[in-house]
Amino acid sequence: MITLGDVVCRQLHVPTIPAVRNVAATLAEGPDVVAVLFYGSNLRTGETEGVLDFYVLTAGPPERGIWPTVSYREFWLHGDTLRAKIATMRLATFAKAAAAQTLDTTIWTRFVQPAALVWVRDPATANMVAAAIGDAAISAARFAAALGPETGTADDYWRALFRQTYAAELRVERKGREGQILGFDPARYDALLPLAWTADGIAFRDEAGVLKPEIAPAARRALLTKWGRRRRAGKPLNIARLVRAAFTFEGAARYGIWKVERHTGVVVPLTPWREKHPILAAPGVFWRVWRARSQTA
Repeated sequence: MITLGDVVCRQLHVPTIPAVRNVAATLAEGPDVVAVLFYGSNLRTGETEGVLDFYVLTAGPPERGIWPTVSYREFWLHGDTLRAKIATMRLATFAKAAAAQTLDTTIWTRFVQPAALVWVRDPATANMVAAAIGDAAISAARFAAALGPETGTADDYWRALFRQTYAAELRVERKGREGQILGFDPARYDALLPLAWTADGIAFRDEAGVLKPEIAPAARRALLTKWGRRRRAGKPLNIARLVRAAFTFEGAARYGIWKVERHTGVVVPLTPWREKHPILAAPGVFWRVWRARSQTA
């Protein structure tokens, strides 16, 4: 019988391309690093176009304030430039957030989606990461049971969950983003939901793919109350992260200029001053882009 743990372990050990493994090995050289996770659209496509998304988990001291720490780095491999956005946080904090023991929703929302464990310090740490990813699936499935319909397909429950989490998190994705996520591997999500409910002790009926979680009214109300607290905290937490990132995002200027060139076609030189003062430089960059585009209009 297949369990949630089986599905998690199989996903974490999915093969990744050499470029991703090489970047992960470099990231693993950082202080106190115990594991490196790779996730996002590039994991699904197996390509290096755009920005590669990594979570670096550490055994370092407890975070002070908002987490994770975010940075942007560029790597040169065989003549190609690889761009990576790196979120760094303690494994212990990651596990706590994945188990919905904090008001944060971003960790379990992201890691109920596929992720690959591309570097890990030892087997014991690999087991800890797998347990945390399993908890992320359980957390997501638990809230999906409360936020979804009384009965419906697995797709119905996941869509209801992602709509709610996107609305709570101050995200910029267009409406219908949940369809892109679920549409890449619908069979995975169909299998994952009942496995996560089973692991969480939630009984359910399954009539030809139409599911009905059997949650007592009091338990459902308690879950909706917990969700309400997370929904109210979601946007303030995201704003706090954005403010913090504005002052601590390592490589922010390089990342921002790359994004500007990618989306507008306007080349903006990366001067030492812009790299050192990305916030102060932003108005000048926007002016340069506006002027360049108005001249070609």
